[in-house]
Amino acid sequence: MELKSLIEEAWKDRELVKNKEVAVAIKTIIEDLDSGKRRVAEPDGNDWKVNEWLKKAVILYFPLMKMQLIEVGPFQFHDKIKLKSGYDQLGVRVVPHAVARYGAYISAGTVLMPSYVNIGAYVDAGTMVDTWATVGSCAQIGRNVHLSGGVGIGGVLEPVQAAPVIIEDNAFIGSRCIIVEGVRVGREAVLGANVVLTASAKIIDVTQRKPIEYKGFVPPRSVVIPGTMPKEFPAGSYQVPCALIIGKRKESTDKKTSLNEALRENNVAA
Repeated sequence: MELKSLIEEAWKDRELVKNKEVAVAIKTIIEDLDSGKRRVAEPDGNDWKVNEWLKKAVILYFPLMKMQLIEVGPFQFHDKIKLKSGYDQLGVRVVPHAVARYGAYISAGTVLMPSYVNIGAYVDAGTMVDTWATVGSCAQIGRNVHLSGGVGIGGVLEPVQAAPVIIEDNAFIGSRCIIVEGVRVGREAVLGANVVLTASAKIIDVTQRKPIEYKGFVPPRSVVIPGTMPKEFPAGSYQVPCALIIGKRKESTDKKTSLNEALRENNVAA
């Protein structure tokens, strides 16, 4: 509570960031985010709770830090925030040129192919972040998730009350998918290649006689592909992107077998 109080006061008066006690508090919180002791959003029953004050701490961390030259072998970076390190002790496999910023939590058993994970993100055990995938600031990635090549998981710092993107356990996100603006993908969902999900994008379940629409949420075990729907404009009717739920991933103790069946049965490109 003392840490939270210091952050809230500094949020109201940014000059307090220069205060030593406040600076220590901010750095302590970033260290806790880096180690997984705290997280920007966490499960709360069947929903999620956003810890806004931790997002405020991340934002306040930037003016606190100074630009510096960072050298990694022959590579150089010029930034305010150092790179995450100590992967061997953490039990994380990191393939060159994967980069994660300090303040991002990467759990043991995770594999980072050449990819990028930003500050405040949480990546749980057994997850694969594939080649050129990006995990934005404060995004929450569950256990045994597969983020395929080129996936873009959006980040969010401001507004602080906005929920981050949440990918729940055992989800499969196909190549070149883009998920932004606080969209939540339910556990074991399968997104085919090139699905784009924003807060306003319609997610339509077409498996019944009548369509069921969702926004900002993919129900658990849904199999989703990109689609289009007509929309009227002053210049006429045009097709705009949407996402289509075309089936359900079968419950199975063998998640990999279940995934392969879902892809094969529904003709989904991954």
